[in-house]
Amino acid sequence: MHVLVLGGTTEGRRVAELLADGGAAGAAGARSPASTAPGTGGFGAAVPGVPGATRPVPGGPPARGPSSRTLAGFPHKGAVTRVTTSLAGRVAAPRMPPGEVRVGGFGGIGPMARWLTEHRVDLLIDATHPFARTISFHAAEAADMAHVPLLALRRPGWVPVPGDRWHPAGSLGDAATMLPALGERIFLTTGRTGLAAFAGLEMSWFLVRSVDRPGPPCPPYMKVLLDRGPFTLDGERDLLRRHGIDVLVTKDSGGLATAPKLTAAREAGIPVIMIRRPLPPEDVPEVSTPEEAVAWMRVRWGG
Repeated sequence: MHVLVLGGTTEGRRVAELLADGGAAGAAGARSPASTAPGTGGFGAAVPGVPGATRPVPGGPPARGPSSRTLAGFPHKGAVTRVTTSLAGRVAAPRMPPGEVRVGGFGGIGPMARWLTEHRVDLLIDATHPFARTISFHAAEAADMAHVPLLALRRPGWVPVPGDRWHPAGSLGDAATMLPALGERIFLTTGRTGLAAFAGLEMSWFLVRSVDRPGPPCPPYMKVLLDRGPFTLDGERDLLRRHGIDVLVTKDSGGLATAPKLTAAREAGIPVIMIRRPLPPEDVPEVSTPEEAVAWMRVRWGG
């Protein structure tokens, strides 16, 4: 069985780890699958608490011989014989997952569909960043063209709690428009590729944190902090204090746990501009954790 993971996230790397081990590592923590839902032909079974798991994938999988469709008792050693992770290549030194790795784009929907067919992919898992809108829509179209099942692994969005001073924004441009009324020393954690939206703010100072150094156009007054998470609450408290930060700008990247930077901002009474996620493709089965992805696979292939 060949699984292609569109990765670049912690969740993508984790699901590759589980599948490279034949899924056995996630079996103990995965939720028990229910029986196959009627009328789905075995491709829309329900997993308790896993949203979207009862929806069949339009078109169904292609016929590729019995070995790829009769995986009795998944997960077990040997059930997943090949795991490939596709990385966009935007980070200079990414953390490599186990299994095979390809780097770079596919070149559009058609080339991605051909890649799925030529490499005999049995399942496509979209574990990209919640803001990677283009690749998610391309994956949905390509999977439909190639008749390959698609599963979206999307971490849940963050939810404000009492004490948070969140200001929702629809885009980086909206965030830049809101900043002058909120503060002058901004901690920007939206990545290095969107700094052009803030380049015209000549009265603001930015602390920009990213994995790789950003290129122009950039804000005229900024300091770049090259760092990679996970970050600690004590570290985020110290960072806000040392740099005199009075506004935090971030994307709703989400996760099961609240990011330490949000907790530190709440404790310090600092306003947060929270950029909303783009809408994902419709009618795609969706899970929230790598373990739920393994549980979904167990149900679909006769676990």
